Amino acid sequence: MRIAFAGTPQFARLALEAILDAGHEVGLVLTQPDRPSGRGLKLMPSAVKQAAMVAGIPVLQARSLRLDGKYPDEAQAARHALSMLVPEAIVVAAYGLILPQWVLSLPRFGCLNIHASLLPRWRGAAPIQRAIEAGDAQTGITIMQMDAGLDTGDMLRSQSLEIGPAQNAAQLHDELAMLGAGLIVQVLDEIAGKGLTATPQPAEGASYAAKLDKSEAALDFLQSADLLERRIRAFNPVPGASLRLPGLNDPVKAWSAKVLNRPAQKAPGELESVGPDGLDVATADGVLRLLELQKAGGKRQPVAAFVQGWQIPA
Repeated sequence: MRIAFAGTPQFARLALEAILDAGHEVGLVLTQPDRPSGRGLKLMPSAVKQAAMVAGIPVLQARSLRLDGKYPDEAQAARHALSMLVPEAIVVAAYGLILPQWVLSLPRFGCLNIHASLLPRWRGAAPIQRAIEAGDAQTGITIMQMDAGLDTGDMLRSQSLEIGPAQNAAQLHDELAMLGAGLIVQVLDEIAGKGLTATPQPAEGASYAAKLDKSEAALDFLQSADLLERRIRAFNPVPGASLRLPGLNDPVKAWSAKVLNRPAQKAPGELESVGPDGLDVATADGVLRLLELQKAGGKRQPVAAFVQGWQIPA
């Protein structure tokens, strides 16, 4: 099948490579513009652009696809390139730009989105993190026929995945990326063969996965230990959960923790104990043991190493 692919991060790169490995023809890749990265702020291509360059696929990096938007010339160039290609389908995975109606209407089989949740749960920008934060037992991948709404299109295929009790967002992301890469190939093969019937999303159970904000990083110990532990996992690696500790001027990142099965003996946010096994903090409901921490400008460390360089005020 002749395809255009729109995506940006590693999650999308795996899908693009799987589609190519399956023998489909990808005639054009759309991805976000190169971004400054690293200490030198050198412009770096997206993961998808890197894969496209290796495969010799033409790449477009429009800042907008809206013909009446801020970058109409770039949008027109994208429209011309897509119209010349005449793709049978456009596969979309974590692209980062809204697709206007002219894009949605262009391919014969429409625009197919690889979404990292079991729709209609967790529509929106951060489905992986919000599923962990909410304590969901499972999530998955939905291949969706895109429409003008926010992840509201009809579903073509879905596949579920259990969320491990200690799994963080980075680990779940990698599993879902592999699952999505395999499922989109299956869908494309089915469409190219006997065809595939889409199913409308149910009206019940819809929820919105709001984009992560840095303001959410600070742990609020007036919440329960269970929620704080899930939030630490959900925000690993970005934006990273943080807290303040006595004797340190800057916030400390918390990368892993566990809930202790005992009631707190001190006020929420106060240290209950510090030892090589962890740093125990009282919460509104229970005790949270922090296991891996990182000082500002430092490296991630197990608490046993972290406390060796921390002068705790008397």
